[in-house]
Amino acid sequence: MIPNILSIAGSDPSGGAGIQADIKAISANGGYAMAVLTALTAQNTQGVRAVDLVRPEMVAAQIAAIREDIRIDAVKIGMLGTAELITAVAEAINGLSVPVVLDPVMVAKGGDRLLAAEAVTALREVMLPRATVITPNLPEAADLLGCAVAQSRSEMRDQARGLRVMGARAVYLKGGHLGGEASPDLLLDGSGETWIEGLRLPTANTHGTGCTLSSALATQLVRAPTLITAARAARAYTHRAICAADGLSVGHGHGPLDHFFAARG
Repeated sequence: MIPNILSIAGSDPSGGAGIQADIKAISANGGYAMAVLTALTAQNTQGVRAVDLVRPEMVAAQIAAIREDIRIDAVKIGMLGTAELITAVAEAINGLSVPVVLDPVMVAKGGDRLLAAEAVTALREVMLPRATVITPNLPEAADLLGCAVAQSRSEMRDQARGLRVMGARAVYLKGGHLGGEASPDLLLDGSGETWIEGLRLPTANTHGTGCTLSSALATQLVRAPTLITAARAARAYTHRAICAADGLSVGHGHGPLDHFFAARG
């Protein structure tokens, strides 16, 4: 059975992040991708120029239309933007007994803020407890916890534990912002912790990495037998997509990943 994966996120017209990256990653991992838009953005590989949020009522209507007709096997949630959108999405997915992967999109690669500061509390209190897995990077984890960005593995462990205390059932904490050659990720759930190791790749083409990993994870959660297996598969796919990214020629800033590297041979 091909799993139906619903992405709820913003649009990136350059194709590297957001809904566009989600659709590519879901498809490349063997799922059928569905997309509910929460925002239109004007952005490219060098930064975000403008953001136009979709009305919460319209976001809820998109989700309702899908739910009344199509089986949903997993949900990936990305950019939400405001407390009102967070509440609308939480209510619209209420009752769905499927894996929910929350990628807490707060700041774009170029530093542009994509979640209003006053909405962080809503994300923390309303959405975290609904997530099967939350996939923050280190600055996002610090933002959610109201603390400094982790600088070591021990601090990553402490912050992952703090996010679980807030209500997240499992935390996939991405360590790409740590210094050094290594780029370790930490998966923490009720059964314990697992470090997923990896080397830092020498490339500027990392636009949409978080969107890609979370969408791959949502798809793999339906296909893989365990959370750890799904997380390892999602990380391996994302790593290979970054490795192949230099074969693309897209923009002059942080370029996108090559989501369909396998199809190119």
